[in-house]
Amino acid sequence: MKILMDKHTIIKLKKQGYSNRTVAKLTSINRKTVAKYWDEFNTQTQLLIEPEANVLTIQEAIVSAPKYDSSARKARKYTKELDLRLNEILQNEEKKTKLLGCHKQKLTKFQIHELLVKEGFDISYTTISLKISEKLNKSKECFIRQSYELGDRLEYDFGEVKLIINNEANTYHMAVLSSPAGDFRWAYLYKNQKKDVFWDSHVRFFEMIRGVYKEIVYDNMKNVVTKFIGKNEKELNDDLIKMSIYYGFDINVTNCFSGNEKGHVEGSVKIIRNQVFAVNYHFKSFEDAQVYLNSQLLKMNLNSQIEEEKLNLLPYKPKLELSKITVNRVSKYSFIQVENNFYSVPEYLVGRHVSVKSYYDKIMIYSNNIFVYEHKKIDGLNEISIDITHYLKSLIRKPGAIKNSLALKSIPFLKSIYDKYFTLNSKKFIEILSQNKEKQIEEIIKAFECYTKLSTNKAPVDNILSKNNICQTTKIQIAKYNDLCIREAVENAN
Repeated sequence: MKILMDKHTIIKLKKQGYSNRTVAKLTSINRKTVAKYWDEFNTQTQLLIEPEANVLTIQEAIVSAPKYDSSARKARKYTKELDLRLNEILQNEEKKTKLLGCHKQKLTKFQIHELLVKEGFDISYTTISLKISEKLNKSKECFIRQSYELGDRLEYDFGEVKLIINNEANTYHMAVLSSPAGDFRWAYLYKNQKKDVFWDSHVRFFEMIRGVYKEIVYDNMKNVVTKFIGKNEKELNDDLIKMSIYYGFDINVTNCFSGNEKGHVEGSVKIIRNQVFAVNYHFKSFEDAQVYLNSQLLKMNLNSQIEEEKLNLLPYKPKLELSKITVNRVSKYSFIQVENNFYSVPEYLVGRHVSVKSYYDKIMIYSNNIFVYEHKKIDGLNEISIDITHYLKSLIRKPGAIKNSLALKSIPFLKSIYDKYFTLNSKKFIEILSQNKEKQIEEIIKAFECYTKLSTNKAPVDNILSKNNICQTTKIQIAKYNDLCIREAVENAN
């Protein structure tokens, strides 16, 4: 069990009313340590409601791991490797029975224990005997019908949906959250199931509902369970524990291959997929698909008890900002690499290190704790997000470099304006770009359109830019003169 999970356990037990001494006995953690982290949690939670509170700093303190070491704990003797080996031995015994039929050559429990010890496993006969009995005498499962109070339980799952967006068919993912008591279902569309998507769906839901359920139920997905310890114990993901500590919900993880333990959300995935996307699955953009999903969910939940359930939720807390923070070196092309994709930064940062906060849909770049730039996060592999204004200083010194630059080619409409009107006057193009560098790309394009009078001036292209007129006129005259000479030569030959 990790250090952060110890803190999670302390807070959970204290919320249930246990004394510091009892929590210390239950967790084998020093009573003074229990008191310290419980007092810190209460103090930090109170600070959140202060008018001038630094919310981000307080959030970081609430979800941060304790500063002590619990690495001295010994691992269980009945390991995952031992369990796999025992399963293999019992499977071989089953094969033997199928081949030989009724026979008296079965390995006894004592022989199996002796075999495992010879193979290097340090385990007692009693433990192996109990495990074998458990594996061989599994009775049929009895399902217990459940009933939940409003606000008590929220179930979480991912589901796949196939959509055609911009005439291209792809598989997308729905983060589905449902309440069995209130019969409320909600979902968000994503392009993957990565960890930042998992965080984002929780935070979006809490923001929308303006409250938190007392318990959230998950299956054994990677974003929930980091690894299994023995057969039944699980090590939870640190980031999920952080959310649990901050928002105050309990984490409930189902048994393996037991989807029935969160049956409402399992059914919700199918219902949403069929009722929302069975008929309409063509969309112009990913954003249009999400808007359509939201509108259909509102209709679907008209008969739910969500308004009554909101009255029973845990209090709303300010939005938790969880991001993956990395330090990246800026390449000679003024790029940083984040998750196998590349993002441009201002050229003065070449060779330096910058801090990157990576969220589900964006990355934010900082230098010396000062915000530098924000990029929309790229989906894909080895793709590039580039801002041409990051290279203005170099382009002013080397205007000829703009013609074939990746920065210009990344904006096709701007590239077409350059090719049509500025190939002989790159300096003017860079000058207009510099004058509008603080604007969004759409506004920059409008500035160029205004300069070239694309929307109103219907004069020939060679008359649009006065500074290019002489060169353009000379080219046309030379071409006409060459045509005339060719005609005369042909006529004389005939």
